[in-house]
Amino acid sequence: MDPLDSDMILDSDPDEKRLTPTDDPEHIATISNDDVDSMADDVDPPSNPPLPSADDFEAMRDRFLPALPDYETEAEAVFTWDIQNWRSLPRRTHGPVFHCAGHPWRILFFPAGNAATDSISFYLEHGFGEEKPPEEWYACAQFMLVLHNPNDPSLYIHHEANHRFTADEGDWGFTRFADKNRVFAAKFDGADRPLVENDTAKMTAYVRVLKDPTGVLWHNFVNYDSKKETGMVGLKNQGATCYLNSLLQSLYLTGAFRRAVYQIPTATEQEQHASSSAYMLQRLFYQLQTSRLAVSTNELTQSFGWESRQIFEQQDVQELSRILMEKLESRMKGTAAENALADMFVGKMKTYLRCINVEYESSRIEDFWDLQLNVAGCNSLDDSFKDYIQVETLEGDNKYAAEGYGLQDAKKGVIFESFPDVLHLQLKRFEYDFQRDAMMKVNDRYEFPEVWDASPYLDDTADKSEPYRYHLHGVLVHSGDLNAGHYYAFLRPEQNGDFYRYDDDRVTRATNREAIDDNFGGDYAPNGVNGGLKGQNPYTRQWSTKRSNNAYMLVYIRETRLSKVLPDAAAVEPPEHLPQRLAEERAALEKRRKEREEAHLYMNVQVATEANFKAYRGTDLIPWNSPADEDADPAMPKIYRLLKSMTIADFTAFVAQQHDADVQLIRPWVMVNRQNGTVRPDHPLMWPDMTLQEAADKFSTRNSGFRVFMEETHRDASGEPVWQSNELSVPSSPTINGNVPAQHKPIIIFLKHFDVDRQQLQGVGHIYMSPLDKAQDLAGPILDTMRWEAGTELQLYEEIKQNYIEPMKPRNTLMASEIQDGDIVCFQRHLSEPEAAAIREKSQSVSLTAPQYYDFLVNRIFVTFSPKVAPPETVKFRAGADDVFRIPLSKKDNYDALSLKVAEYLSSICSPPIDPAHLRFTTVNAQSGKARTVVKRQQGTTMANILLGTGGYGGYGYAPTQATDQLFYEILEMSLADLELRKQIRVTLLSDGISKEEQYELLIPKQAQFSEVLSMLQKRASLPPETVDQMRFYEVHSNKVYKILPLTHSVVAMNEYMQVYAERIPEEEQELDKERGDRLVNCLHFEKEPSKTHGVPFVFLVKGDEVFKDTKERLSKRTGIKGKQFEKIRFAIVKGGQNYSRPLWLEDDAILSQTLGPDDHIGLEHPNRNRNNYLRYESLNIR
Repeated sequence: MDPLDSDMILDSDPDEKRLTPTDDPEHIATISNDDVDSMADDVDPPSNPPLPSADDFEAMRDRFLPALPDYETEAEAVFTWDIQNWRSLPRRTHGPVFHCAGHPWRILFFPAGNAATDSISFYLEHGFGEEKPPEEWYACAQFMLVLHNPNDPSLYIHHEANHRFTADEGDWGFTRFADKNRVFAAKFDGADRPLVENDTAKMTAYVRVLKDPTGVLWHNFVNYDSKKETGMVGLKNQGATCYLNSLLQSLYLTGAFRRAVYQIPTATEQEQHASSSAYMLQRLFYQLQTSRLAVSTNELTQSFGWESRQIFEQQDVQELSRILMEKLESRMKGTAAENALADMFVGKMKTYLRCINVEYESSRIEDFWDLQLNVAGCNSLDDSFKDYIQVETLEGDNKYAAEGYGLQDAKKGVIFESFPDVLHLQLKRFEYDFQRDAMMKVNDRYEFPEVWDASPYLDDTADKSEPYRYHLHGVLVHSGDLNAGHYYAFLRPEQNGDFYRYDDDRVTRATNREAIDDNFGGDYAPNGVNGGLKGQNPYTRQWSTKRSNNAYMLVYIRETRLSKVLPDAAAVEPPEHLPQRLAEERAALEKRRKEREEAHLYMNVQVATEANFKAYRGTDLIPWNSPADEDADPAMPKIYRLLKSMTIADFTAFVAQQHDADVQLIRPWVMVNRQNGTVRPDHPLMWPDMTLQEAADKFSTRNSGFRVFMEETHRDASGEPVWQSNELSVPSSPTINGNVPAQHKPIIIFLKHFDVDRQQLQGVGHIYMSPLDKAQDLAGPILDTMRWEAGTELQLYEEIKQNYIEPMKPRNTLMASEIQDGDIVCFQRHLSEPEAAAIREKSQSVSLTAPQYYDFLVNRIFVTFSPKVAPPETVKFRAGADDVFRIPLSKKDNYDALSLKVAEYLSSICSPPIDPAHLRFTTVNAQSGKARTVVKRQQGTTMANILLGTGGYGGYGYAPTQATDQLFYEILEMSLADLELRKQIRVTLLSDGISKEEQYELLIPKQAQFSEVLSMLQKRASLPPETVDQMRFYEVHSNKVYKILPLTHSVVAMNEYMQVYAERIPEEEQELDKERGDRLVNCLHFEKEPSKTHGVPFVFLVKGDEVFKDTKERLSKRTGIKGKQFEKIRFAIVKGGQNYSRPLWLEDDAILSQTLGPDDHIGLEHPNRNRNNYLRYESLNIR
């Protein structure tokens, strides 16, 4: 192996340069290209123990090359090479071959240096020489090279390294082993002789070959093949989906879960939809079984309905697991897999309250799918379970009110009734730190066993006929901190098998130590593999005394259920259709690959027929540039991939076969792009031997592909094809030099009918006319085609382009009207005034003339309407009618036209008919799908203004977050004109202390008072009369009570930026005694300082001479906050309710009535659980 052509220079990789920790840190050799003097520390300072002699091999090895902890040595060897005639050696020299662990080794020496002329270079390399080692050969070696004086072994330089030697990377060592001047100096490092003496020296190699149980020790993973090495493949990371990959691998390797997923019916096309998460999970699992490469999760996340923001955000694994289980459970109902997940993952726990002094117990049994266990304060899994079932004693003021026994001392706790076959344990590695005001990762040491007994945590009455011993199946690991980290998993695919590490797209073998002990967390051990008491977080690059990689989820499987949960792979078969479908997709991919390779031989040809024209309802001949799904729209032309060398004759025969037509009765016309943007037939292709490529190059428009219209005809009585162009041009037409003059050459004209009643355009066919014919001569063929009575009055228009429709003058010839091949003539019945009036009476939004309808088509947009709120009770939709609908509108429609068209549609699906004046519209946020801005009825408002923001419509300019094809609608109980006389009041009803909020939007006359607000709130919230009598309103701003609103308060005086709360006046306020010093005080919630308010403020009765300990009990009842959550609240007086006043903290013996000033507030200090909600995305979801 040529070292000059290989990456053998240690200096190029800083990670490889750092040598293994030894008992003498002063002699760890870290070689740097930028620091030649780093070799100056190779001699121990006098304070260190005496250095061993270079010829004391055992002492040298023990001092400078100690065995690596946790690695087993396969073999060791020491070899010394006597270097003679140093200065005469060639530039590249090899030492003799020696053996270690059955492998040949030798020393590679560059006396003049290798890429570093001021240094000498030594390397260790395999000794296969000219014979290359076997392709799969490798050896993991810890080695040391020692250069020493042949006469004085106390003079030496040594360096150590670790390396995985392979056939491709067969040498490793030190480019800057030592400075030339240093080794040849007359006095080496103060000694009385040089290191290289008389052109001789000795080089001793210490080689220790280590066993590699996982096969990846010091692996660089270049060309690593997971399938080949482990029989399994990984999952690709889309950005931040490593947490998803870990969970999916865990579920996949739970064979019973995989079998249950395979049992979900997905054989039909509908069940195989891209949005079916069950089907996509089946596909993913099957690909993990069969693929040779890492599998993508794109299909699965797309079926979840995830967008890029979810792909690049790390989500909560427990939440994801629960949502996925819930979705799969619903899909398994009524199938062979029904209840399979519950049988596998669900355990039962009992929450109880048990009286101490009387025979009374209240309990309920609940299911659990997984358990969240505390890590902070717990050293092990058993500690967490002891904490989980810890019993709380309710006594003193906290006694339990037992039915029939009054207040009693009681014990409150949780005990387990059963544990599931597969136990998912979520370790709470992330917790809120009140001191730092942030979520923090808990890196404390937390031990978990390979085999664990759950029976101590079961109720005495639980069924223990089978032991509750659990075997560790999986350890899901997080490395890093809250803001930057990585997820991977250690999983055991088989019963009593080995662990494997699943790290995104890479799968490797792992030892029990790597899977279990290394993920306990806690402090780094001294002299660990990191070299000290600190380690560096690979994701934040920060140093810490605690390991950043630790378990956050454990998967245990019950010992007696191992064979059921982890069946043999052959026993878990995918549904039959799955391999077949994937094989078809692979074949299609292979076909497309082959097509790409042969693309230069083929071309696309678009073929339109008269059937396409007759099915089309728009402008121009057919929709050439519409979406590619031609099968979905009968107007779409077919696209064929054909050889460029195919002749026109063969092409015509091919089209005849495809369309089941007679080849003698069709002929192709080449289509061209006209300057006005239309695409029309230009002339027939009459050269049967011309190739498609030649025709495209000669006739078709560049950059638009080759487009053809296939004209169709019929046979005459004698059986010959009838081509009207031939009948019109011969024999009566004169010729000049064999060519028919333009005025005698028949022209092909396409006819469209505008149906006023149906409000649509429709192609009806083509005819041939002489250029000398008059426009009025078109009436005959049109009446014949439509089978209308003779004398029917027509209106004729030429469709020049989509926005240019010109009436035709009846007495002008077609030549004078500039009609040519491929032009389109649109016709309609002429409407009398009474006929037009009758149509207008049915619908005021119809087009009465073709130009009007063409204008509508040009400006047509399709808008989806959804109800913003439920309609009034008087409006009833017909059975089966959908209140979400999509209708065509014109960009030019004003607000009244919009209301009219929506009202006409709604009236067709509900009763009574909807008055357009009672409709109101709101724009839609494209990202969230929520209401954005109410559309105002103003002069000049059009659909273009509303949806597209053109014209600068006041405040409704287009924003990227606004949907351009959606609106919300409301059916109002009053007209918009009446609505303008009312004010919308948003009232938040507090129906249970301050813990439950219900919002209502009320429309109140502007001149009304709050008594009318109360009356309407009573109707909307169904409040009983006794509650209404005790209701009050108060106004809130910045989470502080601004003032109490009397029922006589004017609605019009309300500030729209204020919040209005309604609540039932607490009964205790009826006992207010001003003589005793009672008073009402405003209360607010804040976090750390009064400027950071949050939550629902409220009014509270402060009683005279009441100590604050008793006041707190009433505050707990008033707020509905109880137990430990209430105990964490601190209370203070906030002077004047000012943001920056200093809180005066309250003790239990304080008397508020004597301390509170007239404008002071009571502050409740506790964290804002809803902080930054405006920055958060919606919770994780799977559709």
